[in-house]
Amino acid sequence: MTWGRADQPAPPRARPRRWLAAIAVLASFALCGLTSCTGEAPVSEERQSDSPVAETLVRYGFYAYFEPVSALADSQNDQHGERDASDSGQQPSNRGGHIGYEADLLSAIEAMDGFGLRFVRSPITEWPGIWLMAASDSFDMTGGGITALDSRTRDADGATVIAFTEPHIEFRQSLLVRSADAERIRSHGDLLATDRVGVLASTTGEARLLQLLDITHDGRLAPGTRVHTPAGVVLVADDGRHSITASGASADLADRTRLEPADPNLPDVVYLGELAGEQELLDSLSRGDVDAIARGTIGNAAAAFDSDGEFAVTALDQAVEHGGFAIDAANAELRSAINTAVAWLTDNGRIGITQWIADNTVFATRARQWQPPG
Repeated sequence: MTWGRADQPAPPRARPRRWLAAIAVLASFALCGLTSCTGEAPVSEERQSDSPVAETLVRYGFYAYFEPVSALADSQNDQHGERDASDSGQQPSNRGGHIGYEADLLSAIEAMDGFGLRFVRSPITEWPGIWLMAASDSFDMTGGGITALDSRTRDADGATVIAFTEPHIEFRQSLLVRSADAERIRSHGDLLATDRVGVLASTTGEARLLQLLDITHDGRLAPGTRVHTPAGVVLVADDGRHSITASGASADLADRTRLEPADPNLPDVVYLGELAGEQELLDSLSRGDVDAIARGTIGNAAAAFDSDGEFAVTALDQAVEHGGFAIDAANAELRSAINTAVAWLTDNGRIGITQWIADNTVFATRARQWQPPG
């Protein structure tokens, strides 16, 4: 692998003061702990940069709708790297409108002296299977708050095509509810048959909700469950043929719109987010179309602080998930390089989402302290 010289990161951007209040909540949810990181195909095409040493371009696809971890800046947002860098006279990073925790982490990797990686970033607006796209002809690596699961490393034929990097973030699941319902819905067990829970398909939020409500067992749907799809209603039999997991679902359930549990005392599950990602879920909660959103606590906490008191986070799950980047399983060189960089930037797991919220220059600071080996 050729190691080139990367640019210094752009100056820090202003972050709304609401994030300062979020720090205490995220810390209390123990979201800052990480595990330490460690890692022969070519990474990607190489080009000559302005420096005399070649840089390696990594085609990176990021999920566009998961604030504050990974998102595509809209017209209301500062375009970060592009504008900030030009204002300072520095060469801009090719951020592609990418903002958030993972965006700053990757920009810091670019800024590590002598590391020689540069990310060409492209937004991905559909979540299901985003991890497998790292093994496609379009991308070398994908991210956006992806929980690293063994089941997500395999394609539809069962072949291992993806390898995850060491974790750089932790997640826990929770419910986002209207503040008026926070006392009533303190746990998943408090959800009523009259409630409707919004989820994004093929996420750990969906999978964990179905597990906690005993709608699935080892991913298999309970007999009598009714799943609504554009082609009609699928009634789950007792043959174990139908399943829903964080890695996917049975083929005839792929475009599900609603799930009615076999147990009449449980809430309906509503599938949203195909058009506008997480925002579609939040709009539905605000309108009263759903009574809760099942997803990760980081996103739920950010949405609660964004809502000016309209929303609240409840039902914090005790199970911990670890998130990383997805890379083609054959590309051990890139995976090793990312692991090395992430281990340095997170100080072997001691710097995470909580520290980044408190100071969004934390990764840039670590990047300046990096000394190339030798």
